[in-house]
Amino acid sequence: MNFTKIINLKTLTVGAIAGVMAFGLTSCSNAPNSPGYEYMPDMYRSPVLKYYNTYTLNGDTLQSAMKPVAGTIARGCMPGIPAGMDYEKAGTYLKNPILFSDAVLADGQAIYGKFCVHCHGDAGKGDGKVGLKLPGAPPAYDGPLKNLPEGKMFYTITYGKGLMGSHASQLNVEERWKVIYYVQKLQGHTPGQPMAADSVKTAEVKEVKKEDKKNKI
Repeated sequence: MNFTKIINLKTLTVGAIAGVMAFGLTSCSNAPNSPGYEYMPDMYRSPVLKYYNTYTLNGDTLQSAMKPVAGTIARGCMPGIPAGMDYEKAGTYLKNPILFSDAVLADGQAIYGKFCVHCHGDAGKGDGKVGLKLPGAPPAYDGPLKNLPEGKMFYTITYGKGLMGSHASQLNVEERWKVIYYVQKLQGHTPGQPMAADSVKTAEVKEVKKEDKKNKI
């Protein structure tokens, strides 16, 4: 009985050794680019998925390119106007994210000369050749718009307001903020410094008070 067990053990041992040797010999190849026999190839040779395609995996339909989470900002991208922000909120909360410098101001002046001067004029007086032909010339930057907040400027450049159309397709986010620095200079302010209350809103309040007085009389 014990002799039979020893024979079986030897047989198993010899068989195992022979199997290992056979595997080792057959996994080798003279071809330099041959990987031989791979152990569990699915672990490191996953199927390649093409972008913007639909795939079925274990019964589930999947998209290779998923939409990003709402509010996600791409790396290196400067955000514009957050969703749900209107003109008034932009004036309160939207601030210039670009650090001011003389080079940035020079860029803003160059942008102004290309996209703004024809309506707003060289000095921002609203006397541009195109502006004078409009039903109503643009207000002067150092007049009614003297204290217009940077956020409202950015909103107007992005979406347009009144006779001014949107310039979002002509100017990217960075260019809009740069030209705003130059507009602040035309307003008579030091670009990049905090401004006083919105003179446009103040003027509207004064006008309402005048109307109230007239009604009382």
